Amino acid sequence: MNITVYLGASEVRSDELNNAATELGAWIAKSNHTLIYGGSKMGLMGKLALSAINGGAYVIGVEPQMFMDKELQLDSLPELIVTENMSERKTRMIELGDAFIAFPGGTGTLEEISEVISQSTLGLTNAPCILYNLNGYYDNLKAQFEKMIEMELSTKERQQNIYFADTLTEIEEIIKATGD
Repeated sequence: MNITVYLGASEVRSDELNNAATELGAWIAKSNHTLIYGGSKMGLMGKLALSAINGGAYVIGVEPQMFMDKELQLDSLPELIVTENMSERKTRMIELGDAFIAFPGGTGTLEEISEVISQSTLGLTNAPCILYNLNGYYDNLKAQFEKMIEMELSTKERQQNIYFADTLTEIEEIIKATGD
């Protein structure tokens, strides 16, 4: 299975985030999945990718030219797709993915996973869209989705492929239950 993971390239001081990114990469490798990610060697992205590569996973980076110009790509990637811009990158990452995970991240992570969520609610994909709710990171977004249903602006059926997972074990269970 191709698992697209959205996460930041920022260097963070949080051991918990760094360890969780490393554990996710190791799990992707151990489970014989392919990792699709943003292509950077920096921060959480770099930790995720190196962990997956070191575990034997096939890893595909999708890096826009503007980041290539700054030499932010991970050079040890088995495959690197260079896109013209961020919009093209987002499209390629969706095309390649069979499942999608939003790791705790910033505005870019939220923007990218929002596209997948939108496609899911419109019935354009049946792929699982998992928000890794580590330490309640996505609790407010989860409440917003519940509010949408309460206000009759969405339905449980439209949101059926959107999952909030508090642990890596829950992510594993969702992936297995949805088509592994």
